[in-house]
Amino acid sequence: MATVEQTTSAAQLQGLLHGTYLDPKAPGYDGARALYNAMIDKRPAAIVRCADAADVIAALGYARDHDLRVAVRGGGHNGAGLGSVDDGLVIDLSPMRGVIVDPADKVVRVQGGATLAAVDHATHAFGLAVPGGIISTTGIGGLTLGGGLGHITRRCGLTIDNLLSADVVLADGTCLTASAERNEDLFWALRGGGGNFGIVTSFTFRCHEVANVIAGPVLYDLDHAAELLSWWREFGPAQPDELSGFFAFLSVPPGPPFPEELHLRKVCGVLWCYCGGEADPACLREARGFGSPLLDGVQPMPLPALQSAFDGVYPPGDQWYWRGNFVSELPDAAIERHVEHGAAMPTWKSTMHLYAIDGAASKVGADETPWAYRDAKWAQVIVGVDPEPANADAIRQWCVDYWEATHPYSMGGAYVNFMMEEGQERVQATYRGNYARLAEIKAKYDPDNFFRVNQNIRPA
Repeated sequence: MATVEQTTSAAQLQGLLHGTYLDPKAPGYDGARALYNAMIDKRPAAIVRCADAADVIAALGYARDHDLRVAVRGGGHNGAGLGSVDDGLVIDLSPMRGVIVDPADKVVRVQGGATLAAVDHATHAFGLAVPGGIISTTGIGGLTLGGGLGHITRRCGLTIDNLLSADVVLADGTCLTASAERNEDLFWALRGGGGNFGIVTSFTFRCHEVANVIAGPVLYDLDHAAELLSWWREFGPAQPDELSGFFAFLSVPPGPPFPEELHLRKVCGVLWCYCGGEADPACLREARGFGSPLLDGVQPMPLPALQSAFDGVYPPGDQWYWRGNFVSELPDAAIERHVEHGAAMPTWKSTMHLYAIDGAASKVGADETPWAYRDAKWAQVIVGVDPEPANADAIRQWCVDYWEATHPYSMGGAYVNFMMEEGQERVQATYRGNYARLAEIKAKYDPDNFFRVNQNIRPA
């Protein structure tokens, strides 16, 4: 285990690093501190862009010596801006982006700063995939530690269901490997408990044989939203696990491949993804045959193309505000609320998605990982987005109003990666009965709550 001497100065820390130390006077500081969500503006005392685990250990030692709060940043996509901290130290893992695939054993080792795009690029070359994610610039670290859901969740499970091991640096600088055979309690907690327990410098995942999919949006006039939701709530969960489709309210993006006459039109729809072996599956034919769509964009494509389809719409630097819910039922009264608020999207980038999280994900026990909502059918996210800071209040208010109208029809908690800073009660509701066990494990591995810039689990 590497150590850092007490009262290490900034100059001494820089001498220990293979990566980069940035303080507010350093060139590149403002670019390095910028978050994906431009609604969040934080000024850390320093940023350490780590090249390896030794840099992580050195940075943690420096933070302890100087009593600095620490935020850990991977892809920087956290909606609440929890990848940064005012006046503290940001440990930025983004330079640690290596991905190594073992195609024979169908596993992949991924460094903690890699993005979903990097993982997809490496695994797709071997006809393999790790499930999880909707936007490919998302960091694999935050995605995984929160749970990880995406287009192939119904067939392959959550990202955490495919995690085999993790290399972790604890608050005191100790390095551990957590797996089903080693430090099992820590391994359990990492699979959904967020960044509460340490800094994961590398993950090892099981891969699935998914290379190409048949996928794309089927869009409908907004007047058909209630009819579409009523049909989809019954149809989707009854389909084979190979078919997944998430419902959305959206505005049609103003560019190709969408026809010009639909640009910026508010619509509803389902983005379908079939990841089975049939060339023309009956379930997908039935899905595409519902109603009178404005657009049927379903077509064969590589999985990475689907997982990066939203990247151009949602680049870094937009204003974001989001709220989430876990949902098991969609009664007619809930559909009425959805239709009302979906039609009121305040900006063209604002949207609401209901992701399917049943299928393979529902076959794991509620206490096998911290993800306690294995009985949920959908994970809802309401997202207000716009590039203009002047619209921040409008997108926030729409999101909050929509959430308050539909939350009574939810299961109480939410996917932790779809939460702003909403208070301890919401964190506890997200973990249900697993919270007490998480708090006990937190007390063992981080008794001083050193890692607290997160959706925090307090030590028991």
